[in-house]
Amino acid sequence: MKHIALFIFFLFIGIQSNAQFESNSKFKPIPPANMGVPINKTKPKEPEPEPSFAPEMPSIKAPNVFNSTSIIPKQPQTSTYQIGKEKSNFSMSTENDFANPGDRYVAGMEKDLNKSLRAEGLKEGRGELVKRNIDFGQIKTKSKYFIIKLRDFGAIDGDLVKVSSNSKVIVAQLFLESAFREVKIMLDPGFNKMDFEALNIGTLGGNTAEIKIYDDQNILMANDYWDNLATGFKASILVIKEE
Repeated sequence: MKHIALFIFFLFIGIQSNAQFESNSKFKPIPPANMGVPINKTKPKEPEPEPSFAPEMPSIKAPNVFNSTSIIPKQPQTSTYQIGKEKSNFSMSTENDFANPGDRYVAGMEKDLNKSLRAEGLKEGRGELVKRNIDFGQIKTKSKYFIIKLRDFGAIDGDLVKVSSNSKVIVAQLFLESAFREVKIMLDPGFNKMDFEALNIGTLGGNTAEIKIYDDQNILMANDYWDNLATGFKASILVIKEE
């Protein structure tokens, strides 16, 4: 018994010393020595981004079609044409703020120029052909005869005229020139109906003739003309010879 108790005692002491050795064999951290330098435990700042030199692009904003006033159709307007109201300023002309102000006078100036050229025999009339007979009126006289002078007051383009008196042909075909050509007509007592018929139209337009009528005393009794007379039409004058 004594030996057993002694064995148990030594066994207990062995176990306790082994446990103490194992507990002392564990790693223990050694704290850092205090060198007098404070340790900064704050979180370091992140580096600032470097400045970018790329040009800034303007932002693009898509247009809102629902807010645009340029595409909204105009509402129909009721008519304002009423009696007593001022007329509309609507115009078919092509004038604008950049047009030459002198252009509006060009048409009138050209018209006046053409009229002057025709009067001087430098240009043929090109208007609408006159398709009707012309009445030069009537004359009373005691002359024995009349001198008829005819010429083309436009451009010389081949105008031809027939001269008759009381249906009697005096000149069947008279070529009109720039200078007057004379035709003598003897007068019958009473009525003398003189006809001047356009036999054709010239190459530049209608027949254009100027007619002057003189009595036997070389007094001008009538001076008339036709412009752009069509072929087959004529001008007439009634001469009454008194005793």
